[in-house]
Amino acid sequence: MGSSQQCITRFAPSPTGQLHLGHLYAALYARDLAAQQGGLFLLRFEDIDRTRVREHFYQSILEDLEFVKIQWDAHPVRQTDRLEAYSEALNTLKRLGVIYPCFCTRKDIARELENVTRAPHGPDGPLYPGTCKNLSKAEIARLTDRHEVPAWRLDAHRAKQLTGPLSFHDSLKGTVEVNHALLGDLVLARKDIGTSYHIAVVIDDAYQQVSDVTRGNDLLDSTHLHRILQSLFNLPEPQYHHHGIVCDSNGERLAKRNAPLSIKQLREQGYNAERMRKLMKKQLILTGSS
Repeated sequence: MGSSQQCITRFAPSPTGQLHLGHLYAALYARDLAAQQGGLFLLRFEDIDRTRVREHFYQSILEDLEFVKIQWDAHPVRQTDRLEAYSEALNTLKRLGVIYPCFCTRKDIARELENVTRAPHGPDGPLYPGTCKNLSKAEIARLTDRHEVPAWRLDAHRAKQLTGPLSFHDSLKGTVEVNHALLGDLVLARKDIGTSYHIAVVIDDAYQQVSDVTRGNDLLDSTHLHRILQSLFNLPEPQYHHHGIVCDSNGERLAKRNAPLSIKQLREQGYNAERMRKLMKKQLILTGSS
């Protein structure tokens, strides 16, 4: 971030469940970074996955943040109000010829991987084997005529040709060279919602003029893809801060699906904001942050 640019951070929870101590740490990290530099701290609801979003969680998130005395600047942004912007971004990628339609189901991909002896692997396992990458126009038309809605995948090889070498700077890890192939031909627009977290977060960070992106180390790999998208969209590059994460007593990262102790539950048990912060720090794991 240049010295003349105002520091702007954001906290972007999904209204798909209750906030937990991991969210509290992420929000405090972003809020405090902005406060230290006299900047702005913004709130965004990442709510594009309508199958999981529930309306009452919006209010619950606001109440939890207010309880732990975290205030935000400006009106919160909802991604569901910005679907047109994501659609325009997807069209840009289509014009660049850097994405392709994918009609595969999860079963199709699993079956294909069984027949591949040396499938490329990423951080989370086998990468997409490229089943739909070379579909002809006639094959695409035939599938479309059957009313099959495709997902849209990044052509990682084509992206590298367009962007050339890229890097990003992390305040804790220094300069990181982008690996275009790290996540393979990842889905950039899901069949059901027409976009993805990756497009939405990149477009919204630029829209909200976020100068400093703060998030857990578990999202470091995604930053490789986000730098690629920033380059393709000709968007500014923010400063990154991939911080430690809060884990449970078994050392597992807190996640809503694992039903961790929520801020709401702690409130009901009589915890005040200070006790919550002490509990949060006790369970903070700084893996990869030094």
